[in-house]
Amino acid sequence: MLALFLILPLFIIGCTPHDPIQRASEDPFLTAPLHLSFNVRVLFTDSARTKAVLTAGEAKVYEDRKQTLLGNHVHIEFFDKTTQQRVAELDSDSAEIDDGTKNMVAIGNVRVWSDSSRTLLTTTRLLWDEETQRISTNEIVHIVSPSETIDGKGLESDQFLSSYRIFKVRGVHKQ
Repeated sequence: MLALFLILPLFIIGCTPHDPIQRASEDPFLTAPLHLSFNVRVLFTDSARTKAVLTAGEAKVYEDRKQTLLGNHVHIEFFDKTTQQRVAELDSDSAEIDDGTKNMVAIGNVRVWSDSSRTLLTTTRLLWDEETQRISTNEIVHIVSPSETIDGKGLESDQFLSSYRIFKVRGVHKQ
């Protein structure tokens, strides 16, 4: 009888369901990038023609999130398909690339220069849409072209800054 009183509590404790072990979401093995590279240079080509050249101080690839993070100054040069001359360039502090859609968000001190329209765009955040080949932002923008300087908030444009729309114009200065 005494043995029954000693064994019964152990049996009850042993049969109770246990919560599975939860790993902390901050676990460095779960949140670490799959690939980490420094002083990155990537050529984007199509049929042996260079479309763009990207350089960045570092790149982190997260395969599970389908995301690539670029940091330590991002610089991209875009080239014309036929002449192979540079047509535009983009600089930013960092960038996030959706590896599924190939869309990119440039973040921090974003500067876009168009050689063809001789236009400079500066903002703090800019989305480049791969499918439409267009750029957009909801942030404050400053545009300097040969004919005018425009300040506003929000922008939608082609990637060469030759045809753009500013959502809320705050000021225009003709050159």
